[in-house]
Amino acid sequence: MTTEHPSITRFREEHARRGGTGDVVILPDAVHTAALAAEALGCEVGAIANSLLFEADGAPVLVLTSGAHRVDTAKVAAEIGVARLGRASAELVREATGQVIGGVSPIGHPAPVPTYLDRWLARHPVVWAAAGHPAAVFSTTYDELLALTGATELDVE
Repeated sequence: MTTEHPSITRFREEHARRGGTGDVVILPDAVHTAALAAEALGCEVGAIANSLLFEADGAPVLVLTSGAHRVDTAKVAAEIGVARLGRASAELVREATGQVIGGVSPIGHPAPVPTYLDRWLARHPVVWAAAGHPAAVFSTTYDELLALTGATELDVE
């Protein structure tokens, strides 16, 4: 009998609590990049919602962006009203989300993290995001992801 990783179980519980309707899929291998996730799922890389944690003025900020995009950190920093947006350290990622890089889900963090959603993802009828572990993803829609996270919509490029 295999036991599910505790971070996936926590994700499932939070997803259900928030009324999420998508399926959680456990892939045979970790998918640390959008390209690997898209290949494993048989979808376009643009339908992968990367959960990227940044540090803004010493605090965590989560940007959910299409796997087809790179975040223009100067543009996003100006749009959200912070001086600088920099990549978060592995320690900050774990502290802010309770998860590891490559498996950060959009929900289920120990404390609320300001979250921003790339409008580009709305072009895809099904969006896939991490489910708390590098080998776990879940299906959702743009509108549901927006509702689940309470994110602010923005253009990241």
